[in-house]
Amino acid sequence: MKTTINRMFAVLFAATLLFGCEATKNANNKQKGAVIGSTGGAVIGGVVGNNTGDGNTALGAIIGGVVGGAAGAIIGDRMDKQAKEIEQEIPGAEVERVGEGINVTFDESSGVYFDTEKYNINLKSQATLNKLADIFKEYPDSNILVEGHTDNTGSETYNLTLSKNRAQAVTNYLTSQGLSSGRFNTKWYGESQPKYDNSTAEGRAKNRRVELAIVANEEMKEEARRKAEEQN
Repeated sequence: MKTTINRMFAVLFAATLLFGCEATKNANNKQKGAVIGSTGGAVIGGVVGNNTGDGNTALGAIIGGVVGGAAGAIIGDRMDKQAKEIEQEIPGAEVERVGEGINVTFDESSGVYFDTEKYNINLKSQATLNKLADIFKEYPDSNILVEGHTDNTGSETYNLTLSKNRAQAVTNYLTSQGLSSGRFNTKWYGESQPKYDNSTAEGRAKNRRVELAIVANEEMKEEARRKAEEQN
């Protein structure tokens, strides 16, 4: 089933890229977000959402919520600015602009650290999350999905619990800094979603990660639609 899903996604994604390649050749992230949204993001989002359980994986949350068109370009502009601030303030984080959202990944070498088999937020991680919380306060019209992931060392049950505890620890710390809990959704996947090769020490270290998806909330979407209409 997983192979079939991946093939479906690959085909649809390739079709979208082929359709939109000329339009996005010289576009910035904001413009690319608008083109992707209007040419195929909703289709891709539907496939991702339908095949990742409730659609709340990082990719599903970002692509599945695409608005598209001029409104999507407005949202993309705001996300460009927020992503740039995260890159500047937390240079170790892996920051990706995807469609109309932001995907941020923290592994063991990029700002949010967990001791082996632990899930407490240590001092180094606190410093990183404090910076992140300040940025989220600057952009109150975005919601955040927090995901916990592990490598495949140990049992599946143990890893699922560990990823849950780590994801919840990050969410709890961020909300303790004055951010509304209503902005957060917390998920955990244990070892089931590796991004890297678990047969190598480096790959396992990168798979022990906390991943964030930053997306527009309904207020931002409505404001973007209104501004888009005013521009027409």
